[in-house]
Amino acid sequence: MVQDALDVALLVAAAIDAVGGEYFVGGSLASSLQGEPRATNDIDMVVAMLGLRVRSFADKLGADFEVDQPMVRDALSTGRCANIFYLPMVTKVDIFGIGSAPYDGVEFARRRRVRVRATGEELWIKSPEDTVLRKLLWYREGGEVSEKQWRDVIAVLRIRGSQLDAAYLDAWALRLGVDGLLASVRTSAGEGI
Repeated sequence: MVQDALDVALLVAAAIDAVGGEYFVGGSLASSLQGEPRATNDIDMVVAMLGLRVRSFADKLGADFEVDQPMVRDALSTGRCANIFYLPMVTKVDIFGIGSAPYDGVEFARRRRVRVRATGEELWIKSPEDTVLRKLLWYREGGEVSEKQWRDVIAVLRIRGSQLDAAYLDAWALRLGVDGLLASVRTSAGEGI
């Protein structure tokens, strides 16, 4: 029984696994699992999968999903985004191909398998450090006005605190040009990492 965005993510992940692809969950779903839960009706997944497997992927998802196969193939090969939809709940899943920047590869390599349900289901989730960095990038790219992105980062910092790899955060924030934002959000979070 599919009840929420997490259930939809599990369905998409199972289809990716079934065709030999790899993925991680990012965005608000990841930050909800790593920080404070909040409602979201879309799911971000970064996917590494051969374009020729897209048809099998769509078949595995079944009729409850709307999949524009050419758009998904294009996203996978160019590092852009394609949307698929879980129709019974009108849930959007953003499928991102892995980008070509050095950080994109590092971020994908640091993903972690996480138990997301008490019944044992697991998903590959981006690391909490990469959730912070990517959300700061989105915050900057969005004109530094998204309260949701900012709150998500604060929540991850507060909940994960000393578990985070501060040296990794500092090094990549500097390389990505979000070191000033990281310093500000740490102050807002009251976090000393």
